Amino acid sequence: MDNSNRESFSLIENIKQHQELIAAIISGVIILMAWKLEKEGLSTASVFSYIIAFIIGGYAKAKEGILDTIENRTLNVELLMILAAIGSMTIGYWTEGAILIFIFSLSGALETYAMNRSHREISSLMNLQPEEAWLVRGNFEPMKVPVSTLKVGDHLLIKPGERIPADGEIIKGSSSVDESAITGESIPVSKNVGDEVFAGTINLNGTITINMTKPNSETLFQKIITLVQSAQSEKSPSQLFIERFENLYVKCVLIAVLIMMILPHYLFGWDWNTTFYRAIVLLVVASPCALVASIMPATLAAISNGARHGILLKGGVHLENLSVIKLLAVDKTGTLTEGKPSVTDVIVREDLDTKETLQIIASIEAQSNHPLAQSIVQYAKEQQVEIISGIDIADVPGFGLKGNIRGQSYMIGKGDFVGSNEAKTFANGVAAQLAEEGKTVVFMKDEQGIAALIALKDIIRDEAKEAVQTLKELGINITMITGDNEKTAKTIAKEVGVTEYIAECSPVTKTEFINKALKQHQYVGMVGDGINDAPALAKSTVGIAMGGGTDVALETADVVLMKNDLSKIAYTIKLGRKMQKIVKQNVIFSTAVIALLIISNFLQIVDLPLGVVGHEGSTILVILNGLRMLKTQS
Repeated sequence: MDNSNRESFSLIENIKQHQELIAAIISGVIILMAWKLEKEGLSTASVFSYIIAFIIGGYAKAKEGILDTIENRTLNVELLMILAAIGSMTIGYWTEGAILIFIFSLSGALETYAMNRSHREISSLMNLQPEEAWLVRGNFEPMKVPVSTLKVGDHLLIKPGERIPADGEIIKGSSSVDESAITGESIPVSKNVGDEVFAGTINLNGTITINMTKPNSETLFQKIITLVQSAQSEKSPSQLFIERFENLYVKCVLIAVLIMMILPHYLFGWDWNTTFYRAIVLLVVASPCALVASIMPATLAAISNGARHGILLKGGVHLENLSVIKLLAVDKTGTLTEGKPSVTDVIVREDLDTKETLQIIASIEAQSNHPLAQSIVQYAKEQQVEIISGIDIADVPGFGLKGNIRGQSYMIGKGDFVGSNEAKTFANGVAAQLAEEGKTVVFMKDEQGIAALIALKDIIRDEAKEAVQTLKELGINITMITGDNEKTAKTIAKEVGVTEYIAECSPVTKTEFINKALKQHQYVGMVGDGINDAPALAKSTVGIAMGGGTDVALETADVVLMKNDLSKIAYTIKLGRKMQKIVKQNVIFSTAVIALLIISNFLQIVDLPLGVVGHEGSTILVILNGLRMLKTQS
């Protein structure tokens, strides 16, 4: 397929995806033209234009309403809106009918667009699963085969930099593995013979051979995908309530209109023209135009408000849910913390110069691509330490590095690598205290013993403490969930001001926690930034993703903080609460107006023109009230 054909195909696909929105916009333009023609006295051309606007704007919703009614055997608002528009046409009110169709078709187009975006995270997840693997059989050379052909018990070779294609156990070699796709933690995990590895994670530096222990359909990575799919398919309580209300509302109105067409003639002696006229007025004034306008303008204004403040909202229902959440589950890495280790302590043996020792450590670590090594090198550069190049090193996967500088031999790595007893006693046993503070300790050993240690820690975001405090003031309970160990989790929770935390969480346990929390609190929010957070984000009432997170987290979440600013969560909750207040005002007002118009019509107090003015006037008022959401929240 050449470029021109690709562009044509892409254009056609874009048009198909947005055809409802395009139809609504075209309908709105034609309505404006028809109104101008009517003002010019060109009645025939105006009516013809209105009919075209009706067909273009109302076709999709009319088809949807009819098919849904046939399939589910329940009436819906789509049918009522179409009947109301036709009723207004029948009595000569073309403009009101056309505007009714336009508003409803536009809201339907926006709803369809939002739904299409909510399912893209599945393809984002699937892209992280390798399609091929190196299969090892006996003494033969490894063969590259499709992952789909692998079976439990196969031996697979994984080279440095490759993604692990299946869940398995290491039977040969050792390495460091980036498990952030599963645990969300940025610091790689050392893996040796007998350790378990997971599909979708990255082998960083050593060549390993694994024994495949699970079929592709049962890998931890596949479970994450399944969890996202199942969570996305579930309907929220609000959605179920709206569906029940819709069916009841339409039935009541249609029954009332049918009764109005017949009963008053026999009970009150109305002539048939008056009876039919009053039935049509009832159909017009009872149409839910004002009710629809009660929600949509306020919602769109709130979404625009959020966008101006770096908050991406994927629908008004999420703002509604945010306004009533009682518990907020917050992932640690990349959310409360920066998501990358930073040097916090450098302790050097008394007989050595700190800057020279740091130069040796950084020069050796500069040869490694390990995140801890990169953080140490970055720290050395910030201290204006010159990095020595051309150093010969030996990488011991899972443990550390060996290097030679100026005839001296050095070892850099964890305590077990340089000597656990020496590491524990160095500098009066300070390593244990640093570990208690949730820090990762790297040692350097020279020919005389332990020469220095460097402690690193995932730094808490500047705004995290204040954001947590503000959320507490809003009455929100906060629980930190993390894949980190108990010590690190406890330390971070204390520093940031969170009283409840859960450590050593996998994607499955995070989702299980959300399920339990939903049963206890009913409305639960989740804040995260990684693939491992995707199932929990999808399962929660409201999923909130940090803008710097993975594509799948951003696609799965209902709310995205584009600037990684936790304080925006409190702002969004305030925004949601104000929107709910305005929506309730609008719903009560519009319902009261409809009820008043219906009663006035029955008493023959209001005629069609006044009924239309009252109905459309109430619509304008609730729209203006909704637009107050554009103002910045304090």
